Amino acid sequence: MAPGSDDKLNIDLLITAGWVIPVEPAGVVLKDHAVAVDGGNIVAVLPVAEAEQRFQPRQRVDRPHGVLFPGLVNAHTHNPMTLMRGVADDLPLMRWLNEHIWPVEGAVMGPGFIRDGIELAIAEMLRGGTTCCNENYFFPDVAAATYQRHGFRALVGIPVIDFANPWAATHDEHFDKGVEVYDQYRGDPMVGFAFAPHAPYTVDDRAFERIRTLSNQLDIPVHCHIHETAQEVDEAVAKDGQRPLARLDRLGLLNERMIAVHMTQLTDAEIALCAVRGVHVVHCPESNLKLASGFCKVEALREAGVNVALGTDGCASNNDLDMISEMRTAAQLGKAVAQNAAAVDAAYALRMATLNSAKAMGLDDRIGSIEVGKQADLALLQLDDLESQPVYSAISHLVYASGRHQISDVWIAGKQRLAEGELLDMDRADLIARARGWGERIAKLPRGGKAG
Repeated sequence: MAPGSDDKLNIDLLITAGWVIPVEPAGVVLKDHAVAVDGGNIVAVLPVAEAEQRFQPRQRVDRPHGVLFPGLVNAHTHNPMTLMRGVADDLPLMRWLNEHIWPVEGAVMGPGFIRDGIELAIAEMLRGGTTCCNENYFFPDVAAATYQRHGFRALVGIPVIDFANPWAATHDEHFDKGVEVYDQYRGDPMVGFAFAPHAPYTVDDRAFERIRTLSNQLDIPVHCHIHETAQEVDEAVAKDGQRPLARLDRLGLLNERMIAVHMTQLTDAEIALCAVRGVHVVHCPESNLKLASGFCKVEALREAGVNVALGTDGCASNNDLDMISEMRTAAQLGKAVAQNAAAVDAAYALRMATLNSAKAMGLDDRIGSIEVGKQADLALLQLDDLESQPVYSAISHLVYASGRHQISDVWIAGKQRLAEGELLDMDRADLIARARGWGERIAKLPRGGKAG
């Protein structure tokens, strides 16, 4: 900030809104407030009248009927799979994977597929108010480069899986190539990394032990599907004589770096163990419902002190990257599972999608709430249409009565990426054309094999 005219401070950006939801403190809504941004950081949150007296912005965005909130953080997704949206629906997880998803991936997966899928996903996420994601897929080198090029905040998974794939043929190759990519982006302000072992049923003890060692050494998270279905747990007990969580605990992986995704099959003792170990749980309600995987006990986890985040999963199983819809589903499903209408209230659903997700990814010191000193990752949703009237609670409306089509503006680190509903710096027509090209190619593939 620099001195301006009339003793006002020059700043890059001033956003005024009818409602500002900072997320922290929980449940607070600030009426007719402004957020001042300079150098990509939030420098003040204050009433509009006071902001006008104090700051001289180079850019000003006024949305008197808008609600300003932290950019949504998608804590679990497979964004290249956006190109597989609807390729195989209405199937249980293992049939979906074995008979459709893995065969298609084997036929098309490569750098071009990763790049085009992620770019399509970035556009979709921005249009839905999402500013950060936790990526779990192959070719992390291409993923990191794509996120970096578009200035989209991401935690990129270093994949580890027992079988050969287009990214790596052996365990050693997975680790060697993954650590090389990590080193290349070390210190990048927008792109970080996590180890991403696929699941306990596809990764052996030796690989998990190496992940534990490297995660401790590099101080990076571990992002893994765990207890996704009853079948997974039953087969693990038959094979190993113990449930997957017990096995991971034996291997030293249940700690504050563990991002455990799905977790639909939890006993009370396992919930208590996660709380003691500091495990983060990512809830993916719409994917779990669509695959009939089971129900995550969100309210029980919350009451035990476990940090519960929110993710969409990939478009092949959801079938979208709509975090606003995901919040609503999480809140409604959470009440039904807990048999308690007060469970997973709207403010907590929003916290799951922002600050809790940021915390799971180790980014809560930078994003996830509107607080002075944090990065200006922000989204604006308009409440000026007839379906939004009247407004008693902006948080209630955001979670229970709004849709992603109402998102008007999005910023990442203070840089505007969506303005009045229009993408900036992305070619919408080109994205659609490339996606259609992949769709035509994938549609010709026989299930279980490659196209001739």
